[in-house]
Amino acid sequence: MAAPSKPAESGADLELVGITKQFPGYRAIEELDLSIPAGSFFALLGPSGCGKTTTLRLIAGLEEPTSGRILIGGSDVTGQKPHERPVNTVFQSYALFPHMTILENVSFGLKRRGVSDYKVKAIEALKLVELDHLAGRKPSQLSGGQQQRVALARAVVNRPALLLLDEPLGALDLKLRRQMQLELKTIQTEVGLTFLHVTHDQEEAMTMADTVAVMNRGRIEQLGAPQELYELPRTAFVANFLGQSNLFTGEVLEATDALIALEVGGRRVVVPAARAARRSGQVTIGVRPEKLLLHLEEPSLDGVNTLGPGRVVDVSFSGVSTQYLVAVPGVGQIIVFSQNLVHGAVINRGATVWLTWSIEHGFGLEDIAETRPHFDDEASAPGLPGVVAEAV
Repeated sequence: MAAPSKPAESGADLELVGITKQFPGYRAIEELDLSIPAGSFFALLGPSGCGKTTTLRLIAGLEEPTSGRILIGGSDVTGQKPHERPVNTVFQSYALFPHMTILENVSFGLKRRGVSDYKVKAIEALKLVELDHLAGRKPSQLSGGQQQRVALARAVVNRPALLLLDEPLGALDLKLRRQMQLELKTIQTEVGLTFLHVTHDQEEAMTMADTVAVMNRGRIEQLGAPQELYELPRTAFVANFLGQSNLFTGEVLEATDALIALEVGGRRVVVPAARAARRSGQVTIGVRPEKLLLHLEEPSLDGVNTLGPGRVVDVSFSGVSTQYLVAVPGVGQIIVFSQNLVHGAVINRGATVWLTWSIEHGFGLEDIAETRPHFDDEASAPGLPGVVAEAV
């Protein structure tokens, strides 16, 4: 039996080299290369079926790759069994021993390994998650959030080189989940371990991670800091999966070192050349809903793009903001998020509006997004030809 790799107190870097995973009938992972620096909080984000959980299971040793290598702290662990790897996993199901106390749960692994001061280390881990005062209770006497923190303490107490988090907050309610997001990030900073967090929750990934990899169909679509991915997505998938985006496809009218201009809905729309991946032919550009402003009269402003007129076909109040759905002839339906600075919606359904956004807030994609339906039926919106009268 191979000797377990030695855990690093400050975490270890993880490297996946040409990882492929073939299941009968389909390929879950396609030539995946990934490098995660030691001590970082890394999120693998994507929809169900994209391959993120398979990737985690490969790293944990619960699955074997069809090809490729897995290195932790520079050591090749591809052929090692799960218990031989310097890795611990925290699952969505807490997997605590119901007949043991919290202290016994956390110290279980240490005790089995013959660590002499296992109780002291277990108490330290419980203090880290602020549950040392509940050490004598059973799991059934704790809330869901408390049980998840116990599971985290049990994983951290072993000081693994790498901690894998598999949708760990999915079973919690919204308020507790947001609280735990902040606590997890604080704990990761304090213990200095390398965290790999697998999730489908965009907010969760962006709140906690230093780096996010958006995964799609067994490949990493884009990787970077959360703000970078949000402000400058490279593909339509990333633009729509990480938050919401308004995407417009049009023919390039002009391309210079400074800007790219397209025709969208009969208007000239500009994006900075530095924020665009394509410069000729059909190009898809986008803008986030919160970057848009609504106007009841056609504006005449410098340094902005303008679309319209359109009609507000839906208004949804969500607390901190109001979502407007605006149908624009020849363009489609555009989403606008407006912060509630007064008492909710300030523009009513049915209003005629124009939309503007700063040129610097636009981005251009590498691929071409599917075109939205253009509303060419004049009967669809009485009084404003070409606009639908209801939201889809």
